[in-house]
Amino acid sequence: MSKRDAARRAAQLMVAVTAVLVLAVTAPAPPSAVRPLTVETPVSRVAVVGDSYTNGTDWGGIGAAGWPAQAWQIMAGQGRPVVADVAAEGRAGYGVRGDRGSLFVDLTVRAVHPDDRLVVFFGSRNDQPVPVTEVVDQARNAFGLVRTIAPMARLLVIGPPWPTADVPVEILRIRDALAAVARSVGARFVDPLAERWFVGRPDLIAADGVHPTDAGHLYLAEKIARLMGAQLTPRR
Repeated sequence: MSKRDAARRAAQLMVAVTAVLVLAVTAPAPPSAVRPLTVETPVSRVAVVGDSYTNGTDWGGIGAAGWPAQAWQIMAGQGRPVVADVAAEGRAGYGVRGDRGSLFVDLTVRAVHPDDRLVVFFGSRNDQPVPVTEVVDQARNAFGLVRTIAPMARLLVIGPPWPTADVPVEILRIRDALAAVARSVGARFVDPLAERWFVGRPDLIAADGVHPTDAGHLYLAEKIARLMGAQLTPRR
């Protein structure tokens, strides 16, 4: 090879290396899994009504460890921030009063606001001793109250969960009744029993065999954040 050919090859190699370096420097970074929030990002108002599965217990789910707080973080990371009001009371249900004497309809008054975009009901296994007809009447009252206070809000009704596959027949009847009432008012009904939430996952349930641990609340947060996100997506 002549000196002139060698010089030409060296120059070509230098151009190629320079081009690779330019591409490496200017190539866009891969998209992040977390969507950055901007001043234009809409913030949705959400209300949640529930029992101790939402309120948390000494077994887990208190404060920032509860599924609501963790669900808000998940949704903010997806670019869907929410401002939420949560009214939950241990031992409460549609037809049974909780630790402070509240039914779900009473908690609805506290949680729901006229500008809410989504209202979530979760539960309740506490209704097990209540006649199904009473649960139906009280569910209609609660859902009707939502339509009165926040007529533009979507309604997401999550039925009672059970941590094992051996679900009492009373809970199955309550599930069926809530599903019928929810659909009659145009709500989205989600069935944790059919979807086997917690089944086969004893690590997520406390030693009492009933309440979720902190890990169980994270499990709930991931599921419910996805459900809420779907409801907050604008219809096309």
